[in-house]
Amino acid sequence: MKLQIALDTLTLEESMALLDETKDYVDVIEVGTPFIIEEGMRPVRELKKRYPNLEVLADTKIMDAGELEADYAFRAGADIVTVLGASHDETVLGALKAAKKHGGKIMIDMIAVKDLATRTKELDAMGVDLICVHTAFDVQSTQKGPLDELKLVNTLVKHAKSAVAGGVKLATIDDIVREGAEVIVVGGAISNASERANMAKEMKGHMH
Repeated sequence: MKLQIALDTLTLEESMALLDETKDYVDVIEVGTPFIIEEGMRPVRELKKRYPNLEVLADTKIMDAGELEADYAFRAGADIVTVLGASHDETVLGALKAAKKHGGKIMIDMIAVKDLATRTKELDAMGVDLICVHTAFDVQSTQKGPLDELKLVNTLVKHAKSAVAGGVKLATIDDIVREGAEVIVVGGAISNASERANMAKEMKGHMH
C-alpha cells in the first residue's frame, strides 16, 4: 500500500521543502493538474531528479491524444501518468502504448464516470495498471467520500490495482485501509498540517 502526496497549488520550491520533510513516508509524488497547468513538465523533471527513489505521477488527466500526451509526460520522467476514465477507448489504448514504450504505468482517474461498474470492467480488460476512484474537489462538500466507490471497484478488478483520492484525511484513512487500495492519495491533510512530517508519518503508519 503506497502513500501518494498530491502537490496542486504549491510552487516548485514549496513542494521541495514539503518533500524534504516528508520523503521518508511518501511513496509517490503527484505533480497535480493545477501544477502542470501552471508549470508544464518542469516539476516532473525537477522532482524526479531530486527524489529519484520515489515514483513521480504526472496528473495530466488525459482526455485525447493519449499516446502523444502520455509520451510527453513519460519523457519528462514520470513513472505514472493519469488518463480520464471518460476518455475514448482509443485514447486509453494510446496511453498504454506510450507506457509500454517507457516502462511506465497508467492510472485511470474515474472522476465523473457515470457507470462506474461497466467502465471499471472495460478498463480492467484493457490492461490499465491502476483505477482511481476520485471525489472531485468541487463536490467534496456536497458528497460523501470515495469509500463506497472503492468498495465497488475492488469487487470488479481482476488485473488492475485500485487507488483512492479526494479529501482523504486522518479521520477517514482507517476505513480506506481496511477496504484495501494499492495507492492512497493525500493532499491538503499533509500539506496544510502544522506538523507536516508528523502527519505524513502518521498517515503512513495507519497504512501498515
